[in-house]
Amino acid sequence: MITITEQRPFEEIIAILSGVETVYLIGCGTCATMLHTGGKSEVLAMKDKLEAAGKKVTGWMVIPTACDTLTKDALSENAETIKTADCILVMSCAFGVQTVSLYSDKSVYPALNTLFLGMEESPGHFIEACMQCGSCVLGRTACVCPLVRCAKSLLNGPCGGSVEGRCEIDPDIPCAWQLIIDRLAALGQLDKLEEIEPPKDWGTSHSGGPREIIIES
Repeated sequence: MITITEQRPFEEIIAILSGVETVYLIGCGTCATMLHTGGKSEVLAMKDKLEAAGKKVTGWMVIPTACDTLTKDALSENAETIKTADCILVMSCAFGVQTVSLYSDKSVYPALNTLFLGMEESPGHFIEACMQCGSCVLGRTACVCPLVRCAKSLLNGPCGGSVEGRCEIDPDIPCAWQLIIDRLAALGQLDKLEEIEPPKDWGTSHSGGPREIIIES
């Protein structure tokens, strides 16, 4: 499971850096490197673009995992170079951007958009796997998430618009509920679909501010 990101349009990045003269660049050696959105090559390419746009890049590094607490050590080791920059531009997921911000008193800006949590179905092909809704239904849907895999996020069966197991919204997408039904049939568990799933409680998702959990030791 990796965090899927894409590079923001360069025009947006320049707009964010309006009024900034010097920039320090940080990439991520894990997810962003795998996706070619924030590895060494992309960081160096961004450095060239920024300098061509009149910005001075005081330095750069690719942190092994930008969202890890070891980011604090990486920032400390490069503190002198970072100090000479007006801000830090981070080429990682939003978690990495926030982690850098936790350990720096500089302005920190994201160079990427964070899209979703995904898994690699085939080399270079990533598909969303989980929206982290906080109320999992995989136990009754043969581990196919209808919230993610169904274009309409239906919880109680297909919409009736699918054709030969393909989604009516996009025929390139398999109908999630056809996948669910086929898997449950193969497992002899179609009876699981006889129970009506109540309306989704989105209160366990993103409503009411940031979610948190405390684990007692």
